[in-house]
Amino acid sequence: QVQLVESGGGLVQAGGSLRLSCAASGRTFSNYVVGWFRQAPGREREFVATIRWTGGNIYYADSVKGRFTISRDNAKNTGYLQMNSLKPEDTAVYYCASAPFRFGRLQREQSDYEYWGQGTQVTVSS
Repeated sequence: QVQLVESGGGLVQAGGSLRLSCAASGRTFSNYVVGWFRQAPGREREFVATIRWTGGNIYYADSVKGRFTISRDNAKNTGYLQMNSLKPEDTAVYYCASAPFRFGRLQREQSDYEYWGQGTQVTVSS
């Protein structure tokens, strides 16, 4: 059974940094993608970033481009989201998700993902 477990959330001041981790288990992820989404109170869950587990196929939402970096460590089956220059509007529950890689498709919709973590809270104070 596939499990995704996020960690690394917390409270940080505006301008600060956090690194989120997504530990994956339950199968071989070599031909999968890992994505990050977030959901702020009263808002729809939105796409943040995605990367193929083997590397490449990296894509960011415009709102985080230049501030966030997605990466993965295949040996540890762990994905990461490095968040720098955080803003109060980045406050949300952050979720990691995974799914088989689909050639030719930019996987940035919730429906593109099969497996989800439980989420980790990120709060950015002004």
